[in-house]
Amino acid sequence: MQIKNQGRISHRHLFIQGILLSTVILCLLFTGCVTFDSPKRLLTATSVDLSRYVGKWYEIARLPMWAQRNCLRSTAEYRLLDSGNIGVRNACVTEDGERQSIEGVATMIDQEHHAKFNVVFDQWAAKLAAFFLSSEEGNYWILHVDPDYRYAVVGTPDREYVWILARTPNLSESIYQDLVTFSHGLGFATENLIRASHASP
Repeated sequence: MQIKNQGRISHRHLFIQGILLSTVILCLLFTGCVTFDSPKRLLTATSVDLSRYVGKWYEIARLPMWAQRNCLRSTAEYRLLDSGNIGVRNACVTEDGERQSIEGVATMIDQEHHAKFNVVFDQWAAKLAAFFLSSEEGNYWILHVDPDYRYAVVGTPDREYVWILARTPNLSESIYQDLVTFSHGLGFATENLIRASHASP
């Protein structure tokens, strides 16, 4: 009778150990999957001199965006405001030759690198969208800027949108490809980039 009880206890003990081991393995697998799928932290430019960054930029390429769905050529102009914020004016020429523009304000939320901003445009839909965006992250990150401020890469922290910008309407193919490679390395879907055409219609 004693031997039988020991056998039952041993069997029950092994059964419980099996359950615990299975649970641990599942937890490890789940943790491993989460770690594998989690994107690397998106880094911005280490230091941006806003006095040099302001001015006019030409869009060289971008990922598809609903607000720019009809734009063939786009520009962005930034100016320093007395409030310390940055005035923004985005303009584009559509497929029909129509010129469109929208104005807004960029508020800096990164006092260390001056590379993260929350941009709100003077349009009710844009304001509504910005309301749901975390002010801690912002929606305009300067990811890279040339030391001479000739070209830059700007994106959103969710990696949904990215823009390649330059001070001139055209950018050399070698520099463009370098910026595409850089953006791809950050996790942006560069295979979907739309290149702008700044040639006169």
